[in-house]
Amino acid sequence: MSDAGLPDPLTHAEWTAGLRDGRLLGQRCVACGNETAAPKAACNECGSREIETVELPTEGTVYTVTTIAVAPAAFEGGYRVAVVDLGTEGNARVTARLEADAEIGDAVAFSDVLEVEEAVPVFR
Repeated sequence: MSDAGLPDPLTHAEWTAGLRDGRLLGQRCVACGNETAAPKAACNECGSREIETVELPTEGTVYTVTTIAVAPAAFEGGYRVAVVDLGTEGNARVTARLEADAEIGDAVAFSDVLEVEEAVPVFR
């Protein structure tokens, strides 16, 4: 375990369980400090496999946003998706459903989990 009982390595099942508990888990590369907001086998910046599980902030800033007009079968069209910059030193960002009228640069907070086939983070 890397920190305060966090799973190491982080699996997708543990990541979704964290979402359901209101926690946003991610990973930090020990070699370069890069952070991701979802499980990965290696650092996407330097390729190191030396990564640790961390708890990420649940508030951030909208980095970019789009509206999905033609949705997959499990969703109704016309919903918004954002990439949220979590403001960490390791530049962690998470892609999430956006249930607010927020635009690029606006502050948002993790507020819910959308249950479809798997847990999906929702920010407001």
